[in-house]
Amino acid sequence: MPSRRFANLHSRLERNAMVFTLAILLVCSVGGIVEIAPLFALENTIEPVRGMRPYTPLELAGRMIYVREGCYGCHSQQIRPFRDEVERYGAYSLAAESAYDHPFQWGSKRTGPDLARVGNKYSDAWHTQHMADPRSVVPESVMPPYAFLAATALDPARIAAHVVANRRVGVPYTDEMVQEAAADMRAQADPEADAAGLHRRYPKTSVRNFDGQPELTEMDAMVAYLQMLGTLAEFDWRRPDPAMLR
Repeated sequence: MPSRRFANLHSRLERNAMVFTLAILLVCSVGGIVEIAPLFALENTIEPVRGMRPYTPLELAGRMIYVREGCYGCHSQQIRPFRDEVERYGAYSLAAESAYDHPFQWGSKRTGPDLARVGNKYSDAWHTQHMADPRSVVPESVMPPYAFLAATALDPARIAAHVVANRRVGVPYTDEMVQEAAADMRAQADPEADAAGLHRRYPKTSVRNFDGQPELTEMDAMVAYLQMLGTLAEFDWRRPDPAMLR
């Protein structure tokens, strides 16, 4: 019977370690080629989503501070498409939302909550106070204080170099964005500034004094970054609509 012959063949294969190992490698290789080879025919494996844009200079500075302070060690930025995560943190994350991240902030450690949808969830004052003294707003928090951010001046003259560095790894910053980086950084944190150019270059940008102080500080940048997270992508996460994709 065919089934018995197959069983005998499989039994002999299992007894020969070298042949069995080669057979496993062959099967894995074929499976890998079938899954990976078609990707080389695609220009981009990430479907673009309407609303996404590169970080503004102030948001980019905030993100660099976020990475510098190791915030990714306790906070992930990836909501998985499971009911418990969606109900707790919000809409599941899309790959396109991390397209301009270098490096990605997905993470897997959640000593603190996931921050993928934290934008506009709390006020600027809440974030500023939370960063300065976490337990004053969340008594059970184990987060260390970052009050020094409000006392550390931000130098706009240095941001253009960071914009250029991100452009070199694929973020679509234009020459105009590079040239106006310092002015755009100042304008986003100054509600009295002329932000017309900033809004044209970076749609859906919030302009205000983020930390309540007259000086431009690292706290401004951090709060601006946090308030942007999860607010750009335009999609119906409960009922995906292909028309939302460009």
